[in-house]
Amino acid sequence: MSTENYTTSKIDLNLVFIVFLLFIVSCISIYSAQSTGQYGENFLVKQIVWYGIGVGIIAAVIPFDSDQLRKLSWYLYGLGLVLLGFLLIAPSGIAPVINGAKSWYRVPGLGSLQPSEFVKVFLILALARVIMDHHEKNQVKTVQTDFWLLIKIGLVTGAPLLLVMKQPDLGTSLVFIAIMLGMIFISGISWKILLPIFSLGISLIAAIFYFVLWKPELLEKYLGVKEYQFGRIYSWLDPYHYSSTTGFQLTKSLLAIGSGETSGKGFGTREVYLPESHTDFIFSIVGEEFGFVGASILISLFFLLIYYITRVAMETKNNFYTYICVGVISMITFHVFQNIGMTIGVLPITGIPLPFISYGGSSLMGNMLAISLIFSIRYHYRKYMFSE
Repeated sequence: MSTENYTTSKIDLNLVFIVFLLFIVSCISIYSAQSTGQYGENFLVKQIVWYGIGVGIIAAVIPFDSDQLRKLSWYLYGLGLVLLGFLLIAPSGIAPVINGAKSWYRVPGLGSLQPSEFVKVFLILALARVIMDHHEKNQVKTVQTDFWLLIKIGLVTGAPLLLVMKQPDLGTSLVFIAIMLGMIFISGISWKILLPIFSLGISLIAAIFYFVLWKPELLEKYLGVKEYQFGRIYSWLDPYHYSSTTGFQLTKSLLAIGSGETSGKGFGTREVYLPESHTDFIFSIVGEEFGFVGASILISLFFLLIYYITRVAMETKNNFYTYICVGVISMITFHVFQNIGMTIGVLPITGIPLPFISYGGSSLMGNMLAISLIFSIRYHYRKYMFSE
């Protein structure tokens, strides 16, 4: 029951404030990271420009309501597949190989653009559309309909996932899987189906780790996988043994964060040399200069952001919006856990940036595109004066 009298939330100032705080932390961290003298570029200025473009993205997406986003979802998903597919066959002048991966387009005036960062958001929209369409067509739930929904979610995720793995880009591939798992959990599929599948998946991962650690010769014999290809796993488990090669960044990161102790060494006071600290290892800068207190504040900001998006998901009466929120939460949460986890040695290094903090135009614009969907949800959200 409701009346026609309602209050409409326009620009969500709480969300603006959270993003602004992340912007401040990013600027402080990047300024400190580039002050070591090893870089010839001013990454801080570029990051501010990228944030400005991100604000433009938010302004452009906000006017789109639920119905419009739903109609655009397949077009954006198709565009993402085209960008990822063409990337693999594009000449090196358009898509250069950087660090062994062909993941970027060279854009005059902008530098490099990584399409997979945007495809993450396109995937969230496509999966939300798939789940919505499925439930509208299948009002009565059965094991067969749930299994068919699971297959559809897997197929929609599998297409961009395979294209990204061909680049190859393991980190982004894991993000796609995290988004898919989050959407599966909220899709309403019966646990009678999910529990055996997840159990099998966990068992498979455990078996892979067993063979990698204790029987690598069997993998080489039967699958043709060379032992050196597991260097990241070995250096993660024993970084100091590989401190001069694959474990160099991790040992330096642990030293930087550990030396920060409780309150840090102070802004601009860095003693540990860490390559590429303005990108994937930006959390090490925070840990060294601001210590446990500063790192805890940053983690709390991410917790606040995820909590707020969760609130939006629970308040909205539109299931399509709820699915979008869950996809964005899955994406950001996995990024934060994986990035911080790899800098402190809890998880293997995968090259995943810290959302809104690490330097990088594609990553930041992708995250701003994701958060623009939450701004759009809040913009069109109507809170009725009298409701059930």
